[in-house]
Amino acid sequence: MSDPPLSQLDARPREPAPAEPPLSRRERLKPGLHRRSRRARMWMAPGIGVKRWLTLFVICTLLGGVGVLHFTWTGPLHFAATRWILWVNALVTPELMPLYTGGAAIMLLALTGALWSIMMLNRSVLRGMGTAPETTVDVLYERRNLARGPHLVTLGGGTGMSNLLSGLRAHTGNTTAIVTVSDDGGSSGRLREALDMVAPGDLTDCYAALSDSPVMARLLLHRFQRGEGLEGHTFGNLLLATLSEEQGGLSAAMKDIHEVLRIRGKVYPATTRPATLVAHLSDGRVIRGESQFAPQVGEATITRVTLDPPDLPTLPEVLAAIHSAEQIILGPGSLYTSIIPALLVPGIARAVRESGAPLVYVASLMTEPGETDDLTLEGHVQAITQHLGRTPDCVLVNNAMPPADVTERYAAEGAHLLTLQGASRDLRGRCVLHPLLQPGQARHDPHALAQALLQVAPRRTVG
Repeated sequence: MSDPPLSQLDARPREPAPAEPPLSRRERLKPGLHRRSRRARMWMAPGIGVKRWLTLFVICTLLGGVGVLHFTWTGPLHFAATRWILWVNALVTPELMPLYTGGAAIMLLALTGALWSIMMLNRSVLRGMGTAPETTVDVLYERRNLARGPHLVTLGGGTGMSNLLSGLRAHTGNTTAIVTVSDDGGSSGRLREALDMVAPGDLTDCYAALSDSPVMARLLLHRFQRGEGLEGHTFGNLLLATLSEEQGGLSAAMKDIHEVLRIRGKVYPATTRPATLVAHLSDGRVIRGESQFAPQVGEATITRVTLDPPDLPTLPEVLAAIHSAEQIILGPGSLYTSIIPALLVPGIARAVRESGAPLVYVASLMTEPGETDDLTLEGHVQAITQHLGRTPDCVLVNNAMPPADVTERYAAEGAHLLTLQGASRDLRGRCVLHPLLQPGQARHDPHALAQALLQVAPRRTVG
Protein backbone atom coordinates (compact mmCIF):
# COMPACT_ATOMS: atom_id res chain seq x y z
CA MET A 1 0.00 0.00 0.00
CA SER A 2 1.44 3.38 -0.94
CA ASP A 3 2.10 5.50 2.14
CA PRO A 4 -1.44 5.90 3.57
CA PRO A 5 -2.76 9.41 4.16
CA LEU A 6 -4.03 8.51 7.62
CA SER A 7 -0.47 8.58 8.87
CA GLN A 8 -0.72 12.35 8.75
CA LEU A 9 -3.06 12.15 11.73
CA ASP A 10 -0.35 10.71 13.93
CA ALA A 11 1.42 13.99 14.61
CA ARG A 12 1.04 15.07 18.24
CA PRO A 13 1.92 18.43 19.83
CA ARG A 14 5.27 18.30 21.55
CA GLU A 15 6.34 19.79 24.85
CA PRO A 16 8.59 22.86 24.43
CA ALA A 17 12.23 21.97 24.93
CA PRO A 18 13.79 23.25 28.19
CA ALA A 19 16.10 26.24 27.86
CA GLU A 20 19.76 25.26 27.59
CA PRO A 21 22.57 27.12 29.43
CA PRO A 22 24.62 29.50 27.27
CA LEU A 23 27.69 28.02 25.61
CA SER A 24 31.21 29.11 26.44
CA ARG A 25 33.36 30.74 23.76
CA ARG A 26 35.33 27.50 23.35
CA GLU A 27 32.15 25.50 22.89
CA ARG A 28 30.84 28.02 20.35
CA LEU A 29 34.03 27.59 18.32
CA LYS A 30 33.78 23.80 18.26
CA PRO A 31 31.15 23.54 15.46
CA GLY A 32 33.27 25.76 13.19
CA LEU A 33 36.42 23.78 13.90
CA HIS A 34 34.52 20.54 13.33
CA ARG A 35 33.22 21.76 9.96
CA ARG A 36 36.70 22.83 8.83
CA SER A 37 38.20 19.55 9.95
CA ARG A 38 35.43 17.60 8.19
CA ARG A 39 35.93 19.56 4.95
CA ALA A 40 39.68 19.00 5.07
CA ARG A 41 39.11 15.26 5.39
CA MET A 42 36.58 15.35 2.53
CA TRP A 43 39.12 17.06 0.24
CA MET A 44 41.49 14.15 0.89
CA ALA A 45 38.82 11.43 0.55
CA PRO A 46 39.47 8.64 -2.02
CA GLY A 47 37.89 9.23 -5.41
CA ILE A 48 37.27 12.95 -4.94
CA GLY A 49 39.79 13.68 -7.75
CA VAL A 50 41.85 16.25 -5.78
CA LYS A 51 44.84 14.45 -4.23
CA ARG A 52 46.35 13.45 -7.58
CA TRP A 53 46.34 17.02 -8.91
CA LEU A 54 47.49 18.47 -5.61
CA THR A 55 50.40 16.02 -5.59
CA LEU A 56 51.27 16.90 -9.19
CA PHE A 57 51.18 20.61 -8.33
CA VAL A 58 53.57 20.14 -5.39
CA ILE A 59 55.97 18.01 -7.47
CA CYS A 60 55.97 20.50 -10.34
CA THR A 61 56.48 23.40 -7.94
CA LEU A 62 59.49 21.69 -6.35
CA LEU A 63 60.91 20.79 -9.75
CA GLY A 64 60.43 24.40 -10.82
CA GLY A 65 62.31 25.55 -7.75
CA VAL A 66 65.21 23.21 -8.56
CA GLY A 67 65.20 24.47 -12.13
CA VAL A 68 65.37 28.10 -11.01
CA LEU A 69 68.21 27.23 -8.63
CA HIS A 70 70.17 25.50 -11.39
CA PHE A 71 69.61 28.38 -13.82
CA THR A 72 70.69 31.07 -11.37
CA TRP A 73 73.70 29.13 -10.07
CA THR A 74 75.08 28.15 -13.46
CA GLY A 75 73.88 31.08 -15.54
CA PRO A 76 74.36 34.84 -15.69
CA LEU A 77 72.54 35.34 -12.38
CA HIS A 78 75.14 33.44 -10.36
CA PHE A 79 76.22 36.62 -8.57
CA ALA A 80 72.59 37.42 -7.55
CA ALA A 81 72.06 33.84 -6.34
CA THR A 82 75.21 34.04 -4.20
CA ARG A 83 74.06 37.28 -2.57
CA TRP A 84 70.59 35.78 -1.96
CA ILE A 85 72.10 32.72 -0.24
CA LEU A 86 74.33 34.87 1.91
CA TRP A 87 71.35 37.06 2.88
CA VAL A 88 69.27 34.01 3.89
CA ASN A 89 72.21 32.58 5.84
CA ALA A 90 72.45 35.85 7.76
CA LEU A 91 68.90 35.27 9.03
CA VAL A 92 69.81 31.88 10.53
CA THR A 93 71.78 31.36 13.71
CA PRO A 94 74.12 28.40 12.97
CA GLU A 95 74.50 27.62 16.66
CA LEU A 96 70.75 26.94 16.94
CA MET A 97 69.88 25.38 13.59
CA PRO A 98 71.52 24.28 10.31
CA LEU A 99 71.85 26.88 7.56
CA TYR A 100 69.65 24.89 5.18
CA THR A 101 66.60 25.47 7.43
CA GLY A 102 66.39 29.01 6.09
CA GLY A 103 65.96 27.75 2.55
CA ALA A 104 63.47 25.09 3.70
CA ALA A 105 61.38 27.72 5.48
CA ILE A 106 61.29 29.97 2.42
CA MET A 107 60.40 27.02 0.19
CA LEU A 108 57.55 26.04 2.53
CA LEU A 109 56.23 29.61 2.63
CA ALA A 110 56.37 29.84 -1.17
CA LEU A 111 54.52 26.54 -1.59
CA THR A 112 51.87 27.59 0.93
CA GLY A 113 51.42 30.90 -0.88
CA ALA A 114 51.07 29.11 -4.24
CA LEU A 115 48.41 26.78 -2.85
CA TRP A 116 46.58 29.69 -1.23
CA SER A 117 46.58 31.66 -4.49
CA ILE A 118 45.09 28.70 -6.39
CA MET A 119 42.41 28.27 -3.75
CA MET A 120 41.48 31.97 -3.89
CA LEU A 121 41.46 31.86 -7.70
CA ASN A 122 39.04 28.92 -7.61
CA ARG A 123 36.82 30.74 -5.10
CA SER A 124 36.68 33.77 -7.40
CA VAL A 125 35.79 31.62 -10.41
CA LEU A 126 33.10 29.72 -8.45
CA ARG A 127 31.55 32.95 -7.17
CA GLY A 128 31.53 34.33 -10.71
CA MET A 129 29.62 31.22 -11.82
CA GLY A 130 27.07 31.60 -9.02
CA THR A 131 28.35 28.67 -6.92
CA ALA A 132 28.96 29.03 -3.19
CA PRO A 133 32.65 28.08 -2.62
CA GLU A 134 31.94 26.70 0.87
CA THR A 135 29.65 24.05 -0.63
CA THR A 136 32.08 22.94 -3.35
CA VAL A 137 33.71 20.12 -1.41
CA ASP A 138 30.31 18.81 -0.30
CA VAL A 139 29.06 18.74 -3.90
CA LEU A 140 32.27 17.13 -5.20
CA TYR A 141 32.34 14.54 -2.44
CA GLU A 142 28.67 13.73 -2.90
CA ARG A 143 28.78 13.43 -6.68
CA ARG A 144 32.02 11.42 -6.82
CA ASN A 145 30.78 8.96 -4.22
CA LEU A 146 27.26 8.77 -5.63
CA ALA A 147 28.69 8.09 -9.09
CA ARG A 148 30.26 4.92 -7.68
CA GLY A 149 27.00 3.82 -6.05
CA PRO A 150 25.12 0.66 -7.11
CA HIS A 151 23.04 0.64 -10.29
CA LEU A 152 19.46 0.22 -9.08
CA VAL A 153 16.22 0.02 -11.05
CA THR A 154 12.91 0.69 -9.32
CA LEU A 155 9.53 -0.12 -10.84
CA GLY A 156 6.18 1.19 -9.63
CA GLY A 157 4.52 4.48 -8.89
CA GLY A 158 2.54 6.46 -6.37
CA THR A 159 3.86 8.07 -3.22
CA GLY A 160 5.59 4.82 -2.27
CA MET A 161 7.97 5.10 -5.22
CA SER A 162 8.82 8.77 -4.63
CA ASN A 163 9.31 8.02 -0.93
CA LEU A 164 11.82 5.26 -1.78
CA LEU A 165 13.69 7.48 -4.24
CA SER A 166 14.09 10.22 -1.63
CA GLY A 167 15.95 7.68 0.52
CA LEU A 168 18.07 6.17 -2.27
CA ARG A 169 19.29 9.55 -3.56
CA ALA A 170 21.60 9.88 -0.55
CA HIS A 171 23.41 6.62 -1.42
CA THR A 172 23.69 6.42 -5.20
CA GLY A 173 23.39 8.55 -8.29
CA ASN A 174 22.75 5.49 -10.46
CA THR A 175 19.07 4.94 -9.72
CA THR A 176 16.69 4.54 -12.65
CA ALA A 177 13.00 4.84 -11.79
CA ILE A 178 10.58 3.23 -14.24
CA VAL A 179 7.20 4.72 -13.47
CA THR A 180 3.67 3.48 -14.08
CA VAL A 181 1.75 5.98 -16.22
CA SER A 182 -1.75 4.48 -16.46
CA ASP A 183 -3.47 6.75 -13.92
CA ASP A 184 -6.72 8.20 -15.25
CA GLY A 185 -7.87 10.31 -12.31
CA GLY A 186 -7.25 13.85 -11.02
CA SER A 187 -4.85 16.20 -12.75
CA SER A 188 -3.12 13.33 -14.60
CA GLY A 189 -6.38 12.06 -16.02
CA ARG A 190 -7.44 15.50 -17.23
CA LEU A 191 -4.12 16.16 -18.99
CA ARG A 192 -4.06 12.67 -20.41
CA GLU A 193 -7.51 13.08 -21.92
CA ALA A 194 -6.90 16.61 -23.21
CA LEU A 195 -3.45 16.04 -24.73
CA ASP A 196 -3.43 12.28 -25.44
CA MET A 197 -0.31 11.85 -23.30
CA VAL A 198 0.74 9.39 -20.59
CA ALA A 199 -0.31 10.25 -17.05
CA PRO A 200 2.35 12.62 -15.65
CA GLY A 201 1.43 12.62 -11.93
CA ASP A 202 3.70 9.83 -10.65
CA LEU A 203 6.52 11.02 -12.91
CA THR A 204 6.28 14.47 -11.30
CA ASP A 205 6.54 12.99 -7.80
CA CYS A 206 9.63 10.98 -8.77
CA TYR A 207 11.33 13.94 -10.45
CA ALA A 208 10.75 16.01 -7.31
CA ALA A 209 12.18 13.22 -5.12
CA LEU A 210 15.40 13.01 -7.17
CA SER A 211 15.89 16.68 -8.04
CA ASP A 212 19.11 18.26 -6.77
CA SER A 213 17.33 21.62 -6.55
CA PRO A 214 15.17 22.00 -3.40
CA VAL A 215 13.41 24.96 -4.98
CA MET A 216 12.57 23.01 -8.14
CA ALA A 217 11.39 20.03 -6.08
CA ARG A 218 9.02 22.29 -4.17
CA LEU A 219 7.73 23.98 -7.31
CA LEU A 220 7.10 20.67 -9.09
CA LEU A 221 4.69 19.61 -6.35
CA HIS A 222 2.89 22.96 -6.11
CA ARG A 223 -0.81 22.44 -6.81
CA PHE A 224 -2.86 25.36 -8.10
CA GLN A 225 -5.86 26.10 -5.90
CA ARG A 226 -7.52 28.55 -8.26
CA GLY A 227 -7.59 29.69 -11.85
CA GLU A 228 -9.79 28.50 -14.68
CA GLY A 229 -8.18 25.45 -16.26
CA LEU A 230 -5.33 25.49 -13.71
CA GLU A 231 -7.13 24.53 -10.51
CA GLY A 232 -6.15 21.05 -9.35
CA HIS A 233 -3.07 20.77 -11.59
CA THR A 234 0.47 20.65 -10.22
CA PHE A 235 3.21 22.74 -11.77
CA GLY A 236 5.17 19.58 -12.49
CA ASN A 237 2.31 18.02 -14.42
CA LEU A 238 1.93 21.17 -16.50
CA LEU A 239 5.68 21.30 -17.13
CA LEU A 240 5.75 17.70 -18.37
CA ALA A 241 2.68 18.40 -20.50
CA THR A 242 4.40 21.45 -21.99
CA LEU A 243 7.60 19.55 -22.81
CA SER A 244 5.60 16.66 -24.24
CA GLU A 245 3.60 19.00 -26.46
CA GLU A 246 6.66 21.00 -27.54
CA GLN A 247 8.80 17.93 -28.32
CA GLY A 248 6.01 15.80 -29.80
CA GLY A 249 5.92 13.35 -26.89
CA LEU A 250 7.69 12.63 -23.61
CA SER A 251 10.12 10.21 -25.25
CA ALA A 252 11.72 13.05 -27.20
CA ALA A 253 11.72 15.32 -24.14
CA MET A 254 13.49 12.97 -21.71
CA LYS A 255 16.95 14.54 -22.10
CA ASP A 256 15.58 18.06 -21.65
CA ILE A 257 13.60 17.00 -18.58
CA HIS A 258 16.61 15.52 -16.80
CA GLU A 259 18.75 18.56 -17.56
CA VAL A 260 16.13 21.14 -16.58
CA LEU A 261 15.17 19.41 -13.33
CA ARG A 262 18.76 18.45 -12.30
CA ILE A 263 17.85 14.86 -11.59
CA ARG A 264 20.15 12.67 -9.48
CA GLY A 265 19.59 9.50 -11.46
CA LYS A 266 17.03 8.90 -14.19
CA VAL A 267 13.23 8.77 -14.30
CA TYR A 268 11.39 7.25 -17.26
CA PRO A 269 7.77 6.35 -17.99
CA ALA A 270 7.14 2.61 -18.33
CA THR A 271 5.66 3.30 -21.74
CA THR A 272 5.39 6.36 -23.96
CA ARG A 273 1.87 5.57 -25.20
CA PRO A 274 -1.34 6.18 -23.19
CA ALA A 275 -2.91 2.95 -21.95
CA THR A 276 -5.94 2.02 -19.88
CA LEU A 277 -5.61 -0.32 -16.92
CA VAL A 278 -8.27 -3.05 -16.95
CA ALA A 279 -9.22 -5.19 -13.93
CA HIS A 280 -10.70 -8.68 -14.37
CA LEU A 281 -12.78 -9.69 -11.36
CA SER A 282 -13.65 -13.01 -9.75
CA ASP A 283 -17.34 -12.54 -10.62
CA GLY A 284 -16.59 -12.12 -14.32
CA ARG A 285 -16.90 -8.35 -14.46
CA VAL A 286 -14.33 -6.12 -16.15
CA ILE A 287 -13.49 -2.61 -14.88
CA ARG A 288 -11.73 -0.10 -17.12
CA GLY A 289 -9.63 2.67 -15.57
CA GLU A 290 -7.75 2.38 -12.27
CA SER A 291 -9.72 5.24 -10.71
CA GLN A 292 -12.82 2.99 -10.93
CA PHE A 293 -11.30 -0.01 -9.12
CA ALA A 294 -11.99 0.99 -5.52
CA PRO A 295 -15.61 2.12 -6.02
CA GLN A 296 -16.63 -0.77 -8.32
CA VAL A 297 -14.84 -3.94 -7.13
CA GLY A 298 -17.31 -4.44 -4.28
CA GLU A 299 -17.44 -7.97 -2.84
CA ALA A 300 -15.48 -9.43 -5.77
CA THR A 301 -11.70 -9.73 -5.95
CA ILE A 302 -9.26 -8.80 -8.69
CA THR A 303 -7.90 -11.91 -10.39
CA ARG A 304 -5.65 -10.15 -12.90
CA VAL A 305 -5.07 -6.81 -14.60
CA THR A 306 -4.18 -5.98 -18.20
CA LEU A 307 -3.33 -2.91 -20.24
CA ASP A 308 -5.30 -1.76 -23.26
CA PRO A 309 -3.68 -1.71 -25.76
CA PRO A 310 -1.43 -4.59 -24.63
CA ASP A 311 1.41 -4.17 -27.15
CA LEU A 312 3.01 -1.04 -25.68
CA PRO A 313 6.46 0.34 -26.56
CA THR A 314 9.09 1.36 -24.02
CA LEU A 315 12.17 3.53 -24.27
CA PRO A 316 15.52 1.93 -25.17
CA GLU A 317 17.00 3.66 -22.09
CA VAL A 318 14.57 1.71 -19.88
CA LEU A 319 15.67 -1.65 -21.30
CA ALA A 320 19.34 -0.68 -21.08
CA ALA A 321 18.92 0.27 -17.42
CA ILE A 322 17.31 -3.08 -16.60
CA HIS A 323 20.03 -5.02 -18.41
CA SER A 324 22.79 -3.18 -16.48
CA ALA A 325 20.99 -3.20 -13.11
CA GLU A 326 22.66 -4.66 -10.03
CA GLN A 327 19.29 -4.85 -8.27
CA ILE A 328 15.70 -4.51 -9.49
CA ILE A 329 13.21 -3.21 -6.93
CA LEU A 330 9.43 -3.57 -7.11
CA GLY A 331 7.49 -1.10 -4.97
CA PRO A 332 6.61 -0.03 -2.46
CA GLY A 333 3.21 0.84 -3.80
CA SER A 334 -0.26 -0.36 -4.66
CA LEU A 335 -0.04 -3.87 -6.07
CA TYR A 336 -2.52 -3.72 -8.97
CA THR A 337 -2.36 0.01 -9.80
CA SER A 338 1.31 0.91 -9.25
CA ILE A 339 3.62 -2.12 -9.41
CA ILE A 340 2.04 -4.65 -11.77
CA PRO A 341 1.08 -2.12 -14.53
CA ALA A 342 4.79 -1.39 -15.11
CA LEU A 343 5.39 -5.13 -15.48
CA LEU A 344 2.67 -5.46 -18.13
CA VAL A 345 4.69 -3.56 -20.74
CA PRO A 346 6.07 -6.44 -22.86
CA GLY A 347 9.63 -5.15 -23.23
CA ILE A 348 9.98 -4.46 -19.51
CA ALA A 349 8.59 -7.85 -18.49
CA ARG A 350 10.93 -9.66 -20.87
CA ALA A 351 13.97 -7.66 -19.70
CA VAL A 352 13.21 -8.30 -16.02
CA ARG A 353 12.73 -12.03 -16.62
CA GLU A 354 16.04 -12.23 -18.49
CA SER A 355 18.00 -10.11 -16.03
CA GLY A 356 20.50 -11.80 -13.75
CA ALA A 357 20.07 -9.06 -11.13
CA PRO A 358 18.21 -9.98 -7.92
CA LEU A 359 14.54 -9.00 -7.97
CA VAL A 360 13.44 -7.47 -4.66
CA TYR A 361 9.80 -6.85 -3.78
CA VAL A 362 9.23 -4.25 -1.06
CA ALA A 363 6.11 -5.66 0.55
CA SER A 364 3.16 -3.37 1.16
CA LEU A 365 2.54 -2.46 4.76
CA MET A 366 -1.20 -3.10 4.57
CA THR A 367 -3.95 -4.34 2.34
CA GLU A 368 -5.67 -1.70 0.25
CA PRO A 369 -9.48 -1.40 0.37
CA GLY A 370 -11.09 -2.04 -3.00
CA GLU A 371 -7.89 -3.46 -4.46
CA THR A 372 -6.27 -6.10 -2.27
CA ASP A 373 -8.94 -6.84 0.36
CA ASP A 374 -8.16 -10.09 2.22
CA LEU A 375 -5.10 -10.70 0.02
CA THR A 376 -2.24 -12.15 2.07
CA LEU A 377 1.43 -11.31 1.67
CA GLU A 378 1.86 -14.60 -0.17
CA GLY A 379 -1.04 -13.59 -2.41
CA HIS A 380 0.78 -10.37 -3.28
CA VAL A 381 3.90 -12.31 -4.28
CA GLN A 382 1.86 -14.83 -6.28
CA ALA A 383 0.13 -11.98 -8.17
CA ILE A 384 3.52 -10.57 -9.17
CA THR A 385 4.69 -14.01 -10.30
CA GLN A 386 1.48 -14.54 -12.29
CA HIS A 387 1.75 -11.26 -14.18
CA LEU A 388 5.53 -11.12 -14.59
CA GLY A 389 6.51 -14.76 -15.04
CA ARG A 390 9.26 -14.48 -12.44
CA THR A 391 9.07 -14.77 -8.66
CA PRO A 392 10.89 -12.14 -6.57
CA ASP A 393 14.17 -13.46 -5.20
CA CYS A 394 13.76 -11.43 -2.04
CA VAL A 395 10.75 -9.98 -0.24
CA LEU A 396 11.62 -7.10 2.06
CA VAL A 397 9.11 -7.11 4.92
CA ASN A 398 8.62 -4.59 7.70
CA ASN A 399 8.70 -6.14 11.18
CA ALA A 400 8.01 -2.99 13.23
CA MET A 401 4.54 -2.50 14.65
CA PRO A 402 2.81 0.86 14.19
CA PRO A 403 0.97 2.31 17.20
CA ALA A 404 -2.29 0.57 18.09
CA ASP A 405 -4.39 3.68 17.45
CA VAL A 406 -2.96 3.93 13.93
CA THR A 407 -3.77 0.32 13.03
CA GLU A 408 -7.25 0.78 14.47
CA ARG A 409 -7.90 3.75 12.20
CA TYR A 410 -6.83 1.79 9.16
CA ALA A 411 -8.87 -1.22 10.26
CA ALA A 412 -11.92 1.03 10.40
CA GLU A 413 -11.35 1.76 6.70
CA GLY A 414 -10.82 -1.91 5.85
CA ALA A 415 -7.01 -1.93 5.69
CA HIS A 416 -5.06 -4.57 7.65
CA LEU A 417 -1.37 -5.21 8.30
CA LEU A 418 0.41 -7.67 6.04
CA THR A 419 2.42 -10.24 7.99
CA LEU A 420 4.05 -13.63 7.45
CA GLN A 421 1.23 -15.39 9.26
CA GLY A 422 0.29 -18.51 7.29
CA ALA A 423 3.14 -17.99 4.79
CA SER A 424 4.67 -21.03 3.08
CA ARG A 425 8.23 -22.20 3.74
CA ASP A 426 9.26 -21.01 0.28
CA LEU A 427 8.06 -17.46 0.96
CA ARG A 428 9.63 -17.39 4.42
CA GLY A 429 12.93 -18.39 2.83
CA ARG A 430 12.74 -15.40 0.50
CA CYS A 431 11.80 -12.85 3.17
CA VAL A 432 14.17 -10.40 4.81
CA LEU A 433 12.78 -8.61 7.87
CA HIS A 434 13.71 -5.05 8.83
CA PRO A 435 12.07 -2.26 10.88
CA LEU A 436 11.01 0.07 8.09
CA LEU A 437 8.41 2.38 9.66
CA GLN A 438 8.62 6.06 10.40
CA PRO A 439 8.23 6.55 14.16
CA GLY A 440 4.58 6.61 15.21
CA GLN A 441 3.29 6.18 11.65
CA ALA A 442 2.17 3.52 9.19
CA ARG A 443 4.49 4.77 6.49
CA HIS A 444 7.82 3.54 5.13
CA ASP A 445 10.80 5.47 6.41
CA PRO A 446 12.75 6.35 3.22
CA HIS A 447 16.18 6.21 4.87
CA ALA A 448 15.56 2.93 6.70
CA LEU A 449 14.16 1.44 3.48
CA ALA A 450 17.16 2.58 1.43
CA GLN A 451 19.60 1.17 3.99
CA ALA A 452 17.77 -2.16 4.06
CA LEU A 453 17.80 -2.45 0.27
CA LEU A 454 21.52 -1.70 0.09
CA GLN A 455 22.16 -4.47 2.60
CA VAL A 456 20.11 -6.99 0.61
CA ALA A 457 22.25 -8.96 -1.81
CA PRO A 458 20.27 -12.10 -2.66
CA ARG A 459 21.21 -14.49 -5.41
CA ARG A 460 18.65 -15.22 -8.03
CA THR A 461 16.68 -18.32 -7.26
CA VAL A 462 16.78 -20.82 -10.10
CA GLY A 463 13.65 -22.75 -10.95
